[in-house]
Amino acid sequence: MILTFSSQVEAADTERRVIAGKIVPFEEVGNTSVGKVVFAKGSIEIGDPGKVKMLMQHSAERPIGRMQKFNQAEDGIYASFKISASMQGQDALILAGEQLIDGLSVGVDVNKSIQKKDYLYVTSATLKEVSLVESPAFSAAQVTKVAASESEAETPIETKESEAPVEDLATAPQEAKAEAATPTVEAARPIITAPLIQTSIRTPITSMAAYTEHKIKAALGNEDSKLYVTAADDSFATNPAFSPTQYLSEFVTNTRFGTPAIDACSQGTLPTSGMSISVPSLVTSVGGGSGVAPEVTVEAEAGAVQNTGMETQYLTGTVSKYAGMNTLSVELLERSDPNFYAELTKQLEYAYLKRLDQTVLAALIQAGANGTNTTADLDGIVAFSTEAARTIYTNTGYFAQNYIANPAQWGALIGAQDTTKRPVFNALQPMNAAGQVTPSSIRGNVLGLDLYVDKNFTATTFDDDSAIILAPEAFTVYRSAQNFMSVNVVSNLQVQVAIYGYMATIAKMPNGILKYKKT
Repeated sequence: MILTFSSQVEAADTERRVIAGKIVPFEEVGNTSVGKVVFAKGSIEIGDPGKVKMLMQHSAERPIGRMQKFNQAEDGIYASFKISASMQGQDALILAGEQLIDGLSVGVDVNKSIQKKDYLYVTSATLKEVSLVESPAFSAAQVTKVAASESEAETPIETKESEAPVEDLATAPQEAKAEAATPTVEAARPIITAPLIQTSIRTPITSMAAYTEHKIKAALGNEDSKLYVTAADDSFATNPAFSPTQYLSEFVTNTRFGTPAIDACSQGTLPTSGMSISVPSLVTSVGGGSGVAPEVTVEAEAGAVQNTGMETQYLTGTVSKYAGMNTLSVELLERSDPNFYAELTKQLEYAYLKRLDQTVLAALIQAGANGTNTTADLDGIVAFSTEAARTIYTNTGYFAQNYIANPAQWGALIGAQDTTKRPVFNALQPMNAAGQVTPSSIRGNVLGLDLYVDKNFTATTFDDDSAIILAPEAFTVYRSAQNFMSVNVVSNLQVQVAIYGYMATIAKMPNGILKYKKT
């Protein structure tokens, strides 16, 4: 606990650039923001005086001097300070000489204290700093002399006969005390850490049993109990002003989701210029393209080699811009909770990613090949997965790896059972090891395929186009980094915050993408 006691400057000598005075009284009651406090004799420890700074108004950024010497007297501590030749130091001497800011205040770190009946009795403390302050507690201790500069003569200040000159303050404290002491001293500033004093409970009602006891006594006419019960009956219902609404910094949202469909595809780097991209391709009709591959034939000895030409093509993707904007008032931006701008940018980002994922899903559905119609159950899922593995490898040479499903298919996978009613995909110790699908994760494994659950499907039921199985090499997503931009609208002091980015997609092998079709 840090306390500050103040007393008035005894002397300010600008010729020698010295301010001196009684900085702490002993065995005198002082009123602070936590009640009455008394410092025991010799209770304040001062180390190297040269390391004790004098500050202006307890501001660590405004040092004005350093302690020269001190004297632990019977009635308190007397000290003198050498003041800096800086502008701040010169101002401090002038203000002290003109009795405008002429108080001395110490900042001490309380090490030990005893809580007595009416005051806190400090037995051990460490001096941290001394400050020149405006409001002293000892009105009788006055500035004795001031010189405007080192070259000017001293300017006397009217003082009382009992006042000691600055030279004698450290050696004659008793004479200064005769006129300077006052019954109480006040803190020059409030405590900056938690106080040691606690307010005692004013009512004996501290439990339900005590409340019942005084309720009965009040009914029998006990006046004290009537007061206790009345006070205990007060509630927030009768004192709504003391129950303010507290707003927490957490932010509730259901917009965060991610980009499962994009994650299931291969990723490419979008060039920094141009609004279309082209990729050379040789995908034959078997893979869903129109290219022609060369052929190698078996020829008889000395037979002519057949000429089989190769035909390639370019696959082109259009680069599209995706952007969103929010317009806010400057008042909302500058005077709202600091978390507002962070949450706004998050929400713009979530909306941006959602739009990209929806676009990729729609492109996959448009480009993919139709699977064979099958049932909307476990047998249908097994048939769909089996067909995808076989046809994708046959048509592209790549393996089916990823299974993108809507929430309806996800639910069917979670609840899938075998003929003995045992869970197939979420059993603790599965007998058949068909995969792992859990309600707490949109990632899993179905028959060896990596599962991605995506709520952005247009199909919301276990129906046509409710799932896609693909080889990631069959579909590539080219994305730029997302960017934020802020624009100030001067005419109405609004701020426009926008997010934007670019993306292109290319279905490289349409027959490497298989869509679920329901019987």
